[in-house]
Amino acid sequence: MKIISSILTHPLFRGTLRLLLCLLWIGYSRGTTHVLRFGGIFECVESGPTGAMGAEELAFRFAVNTINRNRTLLPNTTLTYDTQKINLYDSFEASKKACDQLSLGVAAIFGPSHSSSANAVQSICNALGVPHIQTRWKHQVSDNKDSFYVSLYPDFSSLSRAILDLVQFFKWKTVTVVYDDSTGLIRLQELIKAPSRYNLRLKIRQLPADTKDAKPLLKEMKRGKEFHVIFDCSHEMAAGILKQALAMGMMTEYYHYIFTTLDLFALDVEPYRYSGVNMTGFRILNTENSQVSSIIEKWSMERLQAPPKPDSGLLDGFMTTDAALMYDAVHVVSVAVQQFPQMTVSSLQCNRHKPWRFGTRFMNLIKEAHWEGLTGRITFNKTNGLRTDFDLDVISLKEEGLEKIGTWDPASGLNMTENQKGKPANVTDSLSNRSLSVTTILEEPYVMFKKSDKPLYGNDRFEGYCIDLLRELSTFLGFTYEIRLVEDGKYGARDDASGQWNGMVRELIDHKADLAVAPLAITYVRETVIDFSKPFMTLGISILYRKPNGTNPGVFSFLNPLSPDIWMYILLAYLGVSCVLFVIARFSPYEWYNPHPCNPDSDVVENNFTLLNSFWFGVGALMQQGIRFSLLFLLGAMSHFLLGVPSSCPKPSPPG
Repeated sequence: MKIISSILTHPLFRGTLRLLLCLLWIGYSRGTTHVLRFGGIFECVESGPTGAMGAEELAFRFAVNTINRNRTLLPNTTLTYDTQKINLYDSFEASKKACDQLSLGVAAIFGPSHSSSANAVQSICNALGVPHIQTRWKHQVSDNKDSFYVSLYPDFSSLSRAILDLVQFFKWKTVTVVYDDSTGLIRLQELIKAPSRYNLRLKIRQLPADTKDAKPLLKEMKRGKEFHVIFDCSHEMAAGILKQALAMGMMTEYYHYIFTTLDLFALDVEPYRYSGVNMTGFRILNTENSQVSSIIEKWSMERLQAPPKPDSGLLDGFMTTDAALMYDAVHVVSVAVQQFPQMTVSSLQCNRHKPWRFGTRFMNLIKEAHWEGLTGRITFNKTNGLRTDFDLDVISLKEEGLEKIGTWDPASGLNMTENQKGKPANVTDSLSNRSLSVTTILEEPYVMFKKSDKPLYGNDRFEGYCIDLLRELSTFLGFTYEIRLVEDGKYGARDDASGQWNGMVRELIDHKADLAVAPLAITYVRETVIDFSKPFMTLGISILYRKPNGTNPGVFSFLNPLSPDIWMYILLAYLGVSCVLFVIARFSPYEWYNPHPCNPDSDVVENNFTLLNSFWFGVGALMQQGIRFSLLFLLGAMSHFLLGVPSSCPKPSPPG
């Protein structure tokens, strides 16, 4: 016994025993799996059989199963979950379910979605130090003290700025905001305050609360010519609104709708692809990532096993933003679990107010977590737990469906990339294969009834310059048209008393016609309400003047003012007149004079008009230059004729 006692008390034996125990503990810890429970509280599905799971609950289970199956994020931890169902807006039931889950021992509680129930659960989690994870928008008061709270839904003040940037990009001057409930006014604060800072006219309307029939509201908007509309509602309600707008003729190229829901891509837009309507929205799902697309495809395959909702206007089995946010929320919390392996979960009682000892550190790890999920990069504001840094895709309806046309993020703002994809923004391309309604007025020779012995119908009834112009434009741009005469037979003038327009201008304003082809004068008042093309004719007196081309003068350029025939006639007249002067001067006694005035009895007399002087006199008369002798008889009248010849020759203007 003494030998055994000495061996047991020997330091070497004790050290060896401790080493063996440590190795056994390490091997045991590596061979065992730590079990961690998450809690989820979800509202009952409004439509569907009793007990049916909503998209968020399905995504919650789907995320937990994915993490357990892959074993890459939490290799030594198995996640379990406890899900509870509550009725909508039942905060008491939500509090009771939260206390039940905390007594079981949960590391975090996910949900519920609606604000009243979420606030009740948040209060309990904050008191007991358990993280509360939200995936829906929640109004955050300025003095919020809920430190055990994070929300994966993008901060709506940032979303409101994104919508405002989109409105400014489209250069809207008038906007109608249609919201579903009172929280919509809180979410769109940045946009509602915009008129005081920007030149923007804002009209606010609310959807009917007790019915899904939005036709009375849409009819009022159509009557008020409200073409730029922002809808703040769920994607389910947006699908119903689009159906009713299509039935009322409000899905045309004149209307532009912006939806604040991030689930616009989940709508079935097949009936609207070729309507020409402008539809724009945002998407936070990073569908361009191959891993994200693979996860969404797996989700869709599981969801397609459920019976589809008939005539819902939604795509069956598509992953909504709420489901994607819940999937990311489970992964973000799992990242914090991975960084805190020594964390243990204990049972908590709501009536004891004893907080979880690992809660504060675990909550800080969640707020510091970074994850690239289905909805892009995920980071939180460490002060209020909101997601203020995120990326959005701007999507728009095209003939091929909803396509990405740009991006937005809080730091860089709006970046439209549609034209960088090689798709030129040529307005003439939008007229191809379109049918236009054309209004016109009878005015010869622009638009006239065609004379024919046979009855004519449609566009064949008309002829004229405007009709020919329209035909050539349609051939060049590839559109079809229907011509009809303006109802009141007027061009279009504004009544100063009422401010209303008539004629073709009124039909263009009311969008009864897409185009007016007529001899319509362009005035400043008309240009304030409609757009004009370049005029095809200008009224008034026009003077055409051709600037002469500058050329170097030739040797005989002085002959250009008169034709060769005229010059020939002048030369013949010059020769004839000179000869006649010479002959007549011989017969006239007035042209003979005494060369020696001192000898008045001299019989020698001379005549100045020799043959050479006669020709010289003609040259002097043509050039309007004086000579040493003058005419003394009736032949002076001939000089008056010769004065007109040089006067008829135009003198060239000096250069410049």
